[in-house]
Amino acid sequence: MRRLLTSLLIAVSLVNSAPAFAMQTVPAGNRHAEQPDIPGASVRRTKGTKSSFDLKYEKVHDLLATDHELMAKIRKVSSAYGINPIHVIGAIVGEHTYNVDAYDRLQAYYVKAASYAGESFRFAYDGESIDDFVARPQFAQCKGKSDSYTLWSCREDVWESDFRGKTVGGESFPNNRFSAVFFQPFYAGQTFGLGQVNPLTALMLSDLVSRVSGYPKLNEKNAGAVYRAIMDPDISLAFVAASIRRSIDDYKEIAGMDISGNPGLTATLYNVGNSRQRATALAAKNRSGGATVWPEENYYGWLINDKLDELKGLL
Repeated sequence: MRRLLTSLLIAVSLVNSAPAFAMQTVPAGNRHAEQPDIPGASVRRTKGTKSSFDLKYEKVHDLLATDHELMAKIRKVSSAYGINPIHVIGAIVGEHTYNVDAYDRLQAYYVKAASYAGESFRFAYDGESIDDFVARPQFAQCKGKSDSYTLWSCREDVWESDFRGKTVGGESFPNNRFSAVFFQPFYAGQTFGLGQVNPLTALMLSDLVSRVSGYPKLNEKNAGAVYRAIMDPDISLAFVAASIRRSIDDYKEIAGMDISGNPGLTATLYNVGNSRQRATALAAKNRSGGATVWPEENYYGWLINDKLDELKGLL
């Protein structure tokens, strides 16, 4: 009953916050005839493990095809967040094809998560904790934002405008993403678990996941709890679904476009992040008039649309 009420609340919020212009449904399929270039880092990582993208795709496909417990969890969490389970499948397939190798069964993800349970983590850069960093006066505009998504989105925007690649008060900051600088204490680009969720993404979506799935809210002061959440397969799946829900909502609310029928696009946004900023940029392009500019898939989302019939067969 709680999940039904939450889905209804999500639907109502979309109606109340919809843009003034007419909603457009993004066409199905890929906009690119051929797959866009795959980043060199992904190519090198895959070659380094003596594997190939085809082999990794087959491995994660086999995991989904044979692990009925995992598929049941995917269907359940998708229903809770009001999305088609093909979107969650697309995100998982993309991550395990291009970023990591899939384990052979769901239980292995639980074992891996347990191995991190006693570790001590801290979100910081150059000795300064993230909590102290966001207390700087540049972040004053973010005070009062109570929802975790708007709060951390605001903080990410301030990082981009005031700190990224700049020298502030005699201190130089890297020309890199907020999540890579402060939220990956081991090495840049590190994500974990079944959904390969980034810690900053988890903090952004914490309120939504707590509201829909009932998991405790996350806090940047407790990095260990954040990592435990994104490593645990059950909780991780909730964050995957919440991320996709948020992307769909952002494009409806900001750009007036319904991307819910294009799993390649939701997979792309799951891969690249920043759906709010990307929807804003797309809306600006379309306000200029002329032919409609549609959102486009990247290499990751292109694969999902290309394999869509096969992936739908898993359901």
